[in-house]
Amino acid sequence: MKSQPKAYFTIPEWDRIPFLIHGFGSRFWQHDDFQAHPRMRSFEPIYLRQIHSDIIHILKEVPGETLSGDAFITGRHGLLLVIRTADCLPLLIADPEGKAVAAAHCGWRSIGLGLIGKVIRNLEEHFRCDPASLIVALGPCIEMDCYEVGEDVRKAFRGAGLAEDVFHPHPRQEGKFYLDLRMAARYQLLDAGIEDAHISLVNLCTFCEEVLFSYRRRHREEGRMLSFIGKNSS
Repeated sequence: MKSQPKAYFTIPEWDRIPFLIHGFGSRFWQHDDFQAHPRMRSFEPIYLRQIHSDIIHILKEVPGETLSGDAFITGRHGLLLVIRTADCLPLLIADPEGKAVAAAHCGWRSIGLGLIGKVIRNLEEHFRCDPASLIVALGPCIEMDCYEVGEDVRKAFRGAGLAEDVFHPHPRQEGKFYLDLRMAARYQLLDAGIEDAHISLVNLCTFCEEVLFSYRRRHREEGRMLSFIGKNSS
């Protein structure tokens, strides 16, 4: 009998945290599935109008309208922070003491603007989270061997003072590079005080895996995967 495709992926260590619910959705997980899932039907899914920015929202309640930005943080239980991706990197953060959770949509533009470090600083400032105690999960994204970018992207990273060893020259096309998006995110996490041992990942490439959506593989005619994080009242 053929097995059912996986609806979403989780970090095993995170599954053992009682208050935490999280996942990185495959192409088989969509909005209506939140309401159908026994553990999630009591949550309110919250989405952003993602604009490849460094804008972060701190949610104390359900917003009255769809907010524009690329990361949000909440300390309130019952809110499910949802990020849409189809090659960009979904990033989830949790405080093990239950103070707050965060989600970020990390494309090269947002990483170049320092979005990840700014999320960590907001967790410190608004929730008194210790970066060294935070846990982080990096979801499926387009991996380096499949992610070709131009000189403009490398110049943007250089202008922001970011590490350039995340770029690898294309072997056949001058002025083209392969970008390691996960490594760029990891550098920013480490710079912000996150412990390397506290960074987990779902090691899947969106471009290579048919179970995942890829903006580049399907010539932009793809859907979006839903990654999510929230905390319950336990």
